Amino acid sequence: MFGMFIKGLIKVVSDIDPSQFIPSPSPPPRRPEYLEEMHENDEEKQFRRVFKQLAGDDMEVSPVELKNILNKVISKHGGLKTDGFSIESCRSMVAVMDSDSTGKLGFHEFKYMWNNIKRWQGVYLDNDRDGSGVICSKELPRAFKDAGFPLNDALFKLIIRRYSDEHGNMDFDNFIGCLVRLDAMCRAFKTLDRDNSGSIDLDIKEWLELTMYS
Repeated sequence: MFGMFIKGLIKVVSDIDPSQFIPSPSPPPRRPEYLEEMHENDEEKQFRRVFKQLAGDDMEVSPVELKNILNKVISKHGGLKTDGFSIESCRSMVAVMDSDSTGKLGFHEFKYMWNNIKRWQGVYLDNDRDGSGVICSKELPRAFKDAGFPLNDALFKLIIRRYSDEHGNMDFDNFIGCLVRLDAMCRAFKTLDRDNSGSIDLDIKEWLELTMYS
């Protein structure tokens, strides 16, 4: 059964050219806070002050904190149709962004994801051509392409089944959750594809490490 699943997955992605995908640059590695602050511009210092207020004493954002932050922000945007970010979707987003496996997002991880969400919010609004607050199935291919991820038909259908409603419409929280994961998986692939061949070799341990915490 597992072999059939892998064969089906390979069939879905076999005609994808990884070079067409444009994931965001990886967030920088963590450094001591005093070193980071020495090299920050005014905008970055302002963002750090806001982050300290959001993250609390431990200076990290947990899935619960991320859920509260995102839902508070989207409640102020009436043009975004959403059921709200669930704790499970926020756990998934933290997992794929958690480069040091702490279970939380540090400053740079959070800033990286926040900037992406802001950019993808613009993509979402631009592609909601009918002003419905959701992106319909006809609008989705262009939306993903504008976000840097042109999808083939088979992968697009998989994403529709996973993230859209029964009518093929995708609301804002599912659109963002999908893109956070897609971006992270593409960055992981490009990191492992050291010779830029478009393929990677993983043993079972590496495969499980890559998939089970994402």
